[in-house]
Amino acid sequence: MKRVPQVVRPPDLPERVTIYEVGPRDGLQNESTVVPVEVKADFISRLAAVGLQAIEVTSFVHPAWVPQLADAGELVEAVDLDAVPRMPVLVPNQRGLDRALEAGVREIAIFGSATEAFAQRNLNRSLDGQFAMFEPVVTGARDAGLRVRGYLSMCFGDPWEGDVPVAQVVSTGRQLLELGCSELSLGDTIGVGTPGHVEAVIGGFADAGVPVEQLAVHFHDTFGQALSNALTALRLGVTTFDASAGGLGGCPYAESATGNLATEDLVWQLAGLGVETGVDLQALVATTWWMAERIGKPPASRVATALR
Repeated sequence: MKRVPQVVRPPDLPERVTIYEVGPRDGLQNESTVVPVEVKADFISRLAAVGLQAIEVTSFVHPAWVPQLADAGELVEAVDLDAVPRMPVLVPNQRGLDRALEAGVREIAIFGSATEAFAQRNLNRSLDGQFAMFEPVVTGARDAGLRVRGYLSMCFGDPWEGDVPVAQVVSTGRQLLELGCSELSLGDTIGVGTPGHVEAVIGGFADAGVPVEQLAVHFHDTFGQALSNALTALRLGVTTFDASAGGLGGCPYAESATGNLATEDLVWQLAGLGVETGVDLQALVATTWWMAERIGKPPASRVATALR
């Protein structure tokens, strides 16, 4: 018998959420073995087929920074950018935007930092200086009709600075929104957040007048808190959740960052809560194991393991 969770729907939860799949970009960027472009393209095609509505394809980053993504241009040419409603690429700067426009991408993402230390290490900019770099990118993208997502990393802790004040997270996040980002993804880059902390951060944005509809969450599972943090965000009204098939992922500029929240684990939880995702869980599990065989290691997802 195919196992599915028993549905018990609590009141006041969203009826449907969007899972923003980051496996092809954030998931694979930390793999030491370079994955062939045709495998990446097949992976994206399989993810689209399971019902995901948002898949981040790659990043137009300089190959020296993230060698795994050196094939970004070739990969974008190899995938169907109309396969699902949202197929963004991450762009680090103006050159990245130029490449995205040339490739016919309809949505981009920029990657900011809530802390000085990570801004310096990841962007070679100061905390305030990053916005001067992003401003022409966001403006150029919006002028060209592209949707812009903003990532804000280190929202719940920084490996060099330690605790990050909620007010600092809210201030930097609002600046990204004011630049023209339509969605802000709050990243627990090193996976140290806990449910009360998530409530405080999302509450801080609410107090600052930011609608919860503009917020997404991006949890890493370093300390095993990603799923409980996602549930907290759901109960606060968040309806966009970043996740990675099989729990793939990490951050090449933050060594303590392990895998992302596994898409399968999130889908199982949401299914049990009666929240629609549009994702065929069995097909997703099959896709995750297909990719696991190609990178030579089992998935971190508990659900993918249980349902194999």
